[in-house]
Amino acid sequence: MTGRGTADGDMTGRIAADSVATGRDAADSDTPAERPGTPDGATATYVFAVCRQLDPAVLSGLAGLAEGFPVRGLRFGPLTAVVQHVPAAEFSEDAWQQRLSDRAELERCARAHHEVVTAAAVCGPTAPLALATLYRGDERARQALEADADRFTAVLARIEDHAEWGVKVYLPTSSPTPAATAPAPPLRPGGRAPRGAGRAYLERKRGLHQAREHRHDRALQTAEDIDAALSRLATAARRLRPHGPEMTGEKHRLQILNATYLVTSVCEQRLRDAVAGLRHRTGAEVELSGPWVPYSFVGEA
Repeated sequence: MTGRGTADGDMTGRIAADSVATGRDAADSDTPAERPGTPDGATATYVFAVCRQLDPAVLSGLAGLAEGFPVRGLRFGPLTAVVQHVPAAEFSEDAWQQRLSDRAELERCARAHHEVVTAAAVCGPTAPLALATLYRGDERARQALEADADRFTAVLARIEDHAEWGVKVYLPTSSPTPAATAPAPPLRPGGRAPRGAGRAYLERKRGLHQAREHRHDRALQTAEDIDAALSRLATAARRLRPHGPEMTGEKHRLQILNATYLVTSVCEQRLRDAVAGLRHRTGAEVELSGPWVPYSFVGEA
């Protein structure tokens, strides 16, 4: 059972970013195209997640992706999909591509998707599907999901009593030293530097280069040490691409690790304690977020 984690925007941002990175999840869905003869008011079936059992009460009041259409369960074999009818014309391939180009709209969809998945997860292990997983109707959705039922069953067994935890690690960026900004030695008449000045300048530059290499090596080693320590507490782990300053908007610290861990509920406090200890031991800023529904670990079974 997984509730809403801290730093909720972090997960919705990842959901949106994954949708942009893949274009959309076309592999397991058949988004209705805008075809001649498609009647006005036609709907498609949007699938949020798959679970074993679902209490309809946890979905009550959720708007989902389309106002006026209830979020509900769709049974297929022993499993249940969390679905919603959506207007087909508003969720065509062309319409979804427009959403990808509108950051505010994309994030709204990601938040709504995450809200539904999180609500369903109150009832037990829940496998979230990618943003924009759509079918032409309930029967088409049921057929496609039943064809993948064995994988869903394995995924739910794998993530049962687990949650996803995100870890981001930062080190401060170094301010330039006086030696780093010192100009080259002035030249004497005739174009020669004072005796020894050129050698001293080159030694300063060499020292700065070595210092940068040392900081880089330290950052890599710190990231490896932290990841190794936390991976020992996890059932599975994934390293994600660290975010640069252009994404974080922070110039005074550098993200050296962006990772996510699948952790059982019995290890949750050990994870928190380990993060606190690593902050003290390494001097790095270690940010922990979660618990999340295990978005990052549902495709591995």
